[in-house]
Amino acid sequence: MRFERKLIKATLVKRYKRFLADVKLETGEEVTAHCPNTGSMKSCGEPGDFVYLSYNDKPSRKLKYTWELSQTASGLVGVNTHRPNHIVGEALEHKTIPELAAYSEVKREVKSGDSRFDFKLSTKDLRKPCWVEVKNVTLLEEQTVYFPDAVSTRALKHIQTLADLVKKGDRAVIFFLVNRTEKVNFKTADHIHPDYGKALIEAKKIGVEVLVYQNKITTSEISISQSLNA
Repeated sequence: MRFERKLIKATLVKRYKRFLADVKLETGEEVTAHCPNTGSMKSCGEPGDFVYLSYNDKPSRKLKYTWELSQTASGLVGVNTHRPNHIVGEALEHKTIPELAAYSEVKREVKSGDSRFDFKLSTKDLRKPCWVEVKNVTLLEEQTVYFPDAVSTRALKHIQTLADLVKKGDRAVIFFLVNRTEKVNFKTADHIHPDYGKALIEAKKIGVEVLVYQNKITTSEISISQSLNA
């Protein structure tokens, strides 16, 4: 996924009200940017960090700048949670994820019951569809990345619904996308949301699959680079 325009470098002043961030541009001007991330953003958004912003000057936009990346001491972090679906979607269409390469049809944002999943994959040669839910992973503690970075009833519900789909005969995958560039391990954040880790273990027993992939991130594009142990 290539960024539409060259990103603008700035310094984070503060994040507040979840969706707002004051930043100082290299010109010295201070502006308010949209923060498209509902998580805690621990370890990827400290005051004083360099950040990279996209710019959209459409008259309908109240905030022209959007926070896309953070530059930490150890690497770049993708913080815009609207981007992972595009990144995984491109990889699915180009068949660069081996575990999911057999599917010829990729549908986005498909509803099942009262839940909506990021992708529904199908093909004429395989009888059962595959449901894929993408999770953006950014929380880093030492050399381990964790999900979730806050208690999430929505994420817990996704696990339970995917397990129900497997019971009905479908295939289901939770796709953890590590949106950092450091060399890391992946774990569920049992110290933050223990019920999530327990639910994932039970779902795996039922047949829900877990994939973990890491991104390659630059200020011009983000793409999936390698798989990690689940």
